[in-house]
Amino acid sequence: MTASRSETSNNDLLTRAFQDFDQAATVLQQSYDALTTRLQQMDLELAQTNASLREHLRETEEMRAHVTAVLESLDTGVIVADSQDLVVRCNHATERLLGVSQAQLRGRRATDILQEIRKDHGEYPLVLPTGVTLVLSQSDLADETGSLIGKLVLIHDVSHIRQLEDRLQRRNRLEAMGQMVGNIAHEIRNPLGSVELFASMLRKDLRDQPHLRIYAEHISLAVQAMDRLLSNLLVYTRPDCSRLAWHDTEPLIREVLTLASHAMLPASIVVRCEVDRLVPQLWCDGAKMKQVLLNLVLNAVQAMPEGGTLTLAARVTPAHDAESPMVQLTVSDTGTGISPELQSRIFDPFFTTKDQGTGLGLAIVHALVEAHHGRIDVESSPGQGTSFVMTLPWGPAQSAPPARTAAWSGRSGKSRLAASATEEETYE
Repeated sequence: MTASRSETSNNDLLTRAFQDFDQAATVLQQSYDALTTRLQQMDLELAQTNASLREHLRETEEMRAHVTAVLESLDTGVIVADSQDLVVRCNHATERLLGVSQAQLRGRRATDILQEIRKDHGEYPLVLPTGVTLVLSQSDLADETGSLIGKLVLIHDVSHIRQLEDRLQRRNRLEAMGQMVGNIAHEIRNPLGSVELFASMLRKDLRDQPHLRIYAEHISLAVQAMDRLLSNLLVYTRPDCSRLAWHDTEPLIREVLTLASHAMLPASIVVRCEVDRLVPQLWCDGAKMKQVLLNLVLNAVQAMPEGGTLTLAARVTPAHDAESPMVQLTVSDTGTGISPELQSRIFDPFFTTKDQGTGLGLAIVHALVEAHHGRIDVESSPGQGTSFVMTLPWGPAQSAPPARTAAWSGRSGKSRLAASATEEETYE
């Protein structure tokens, strides 16, 4: 009996143990299943998160590439400094304007760079030794919370704007001076006519007294010289370029050089004629354009007393934005050059550096070019030569002249047609 009860008790314990084990196994299986389900959910969430991060990274890279492209395409120089004032980024425009590579700028203090730019410049805009005119502006960079995170420096190239301002000021100044000169010329011409009349009468009365008549003749010569001067003044104040027509470029330049050949004889002058095939003809007043070119050629020869190279060039300038192509005529020499402080005054009437000059030559040149609806600029460096650049309209209603490819060259005043576009003539 006792043994049977003991066996029954052991069986019950074993049965309960199996039941407990089964329950634990079931709970464990349920926990495993729940954990597996959670892991699958986490894998799915992680995959979605990774996909979102990859998309965000792609968008960030695209935005970075877009910002970089925009930054590098700007004509304005951009310098970005961090909160420690160290340059972390700049663009190619900065490199071009300052003449310093980006590698040399990065890591330097922005304040030091700005001090170097402003060196020896006490006013704005800054004119660098290269001739580039700059305007600087800077502002602080802040994050969303308003905390300072860096500094932004912008470098603007305003050379073109400065040139336009100079041209406008020069035009206004010359217009005002032209009105004054015109009024003075008319006021002088009236009594001058009376002087000439009385001088002619005096010559007749002194016909039998040659030793006295010569004084009256001197008076007439002086009056005629003043009349020529007044005529030039009136040409300056009211230039007439109404006889516009197509003129062959090569014969026009050749005739100008023929007229100027006497001035080239004392010195050894090498003449280069560079006529673009796209400019076989010029739309201009032929007589007035010859006057302009002759004046510039004579000035160039006088600037080379020991000899040198005289270059006459004609080419087409490319169109910009809404502008149409223009024709550019250039007269260049390798002479003494013009100092920067005089370049802004050379087109003023009565301004001259020559002992025998009247100061009207370049003033009339400027007036005639303006009458052609063009402009004239001077580029010069002391000791290296001077270039006068005339920019003229392509033609009436911007129509193009018929194509022709002839160019010329010659020696000692003789000329010949040639097939090339760049030829040379030498006067010795």
